[in-house]
Amino acid sequence: MSIEKDINQSKFRSEYQKAVINLIYTYNWLANQHKPFFEKEGLTMQQFNILRILRGSKEPLSTLQIRERMLDKMSDTSRIVDRLLIKGLVKKVVCKTDKRLVDVTITENGRKILAKLDKQEEKMDSIVSSLTEAEAKQLSKLLDKLRKSE
Repeated sequence: MSIEKDINQSKFRSEYQKAVINLIYTYNWLANQHKPFFEKEGLTMQQFNILRILRGSKEPLSTLQIRERMLDKMSDTSRIVDRLLIKGLVKKVVCKTDKRLVDVTITENGRKILAKLDKQEEKMDSIVSSLTEAEAKQLSKLLDKLRKSE
């Protein structure tokens, strides 16, 4: 379906405006497509992102370091980490280099949930299966180019 039909808007000020609106709309569409995978495990997309970051790190990370790696830079990382802590999916440890600071690590329970989600990767990827691999690669290049235009 076209963006015009999806949002019931037949005219845009320019192709640039249309592209921006299409990006925002598509982001929300993709987020809604992925939401059920995370909700099934009692996670938000942001919590999943933090667990993924922690699993990929060899060392414990501060909330600032986590935030730098997050997809959603506007999130309240400390609050999200605290919710993961309550669920037993992460733990806080005293920083080795500065005893006044706290670092975050993923727990075994956090790893188990990610392992379950790893098994769903093909289903998650199928959401964009209407694209060829070459189209997906080109789309990634275009999106990278857009972000570099700041």
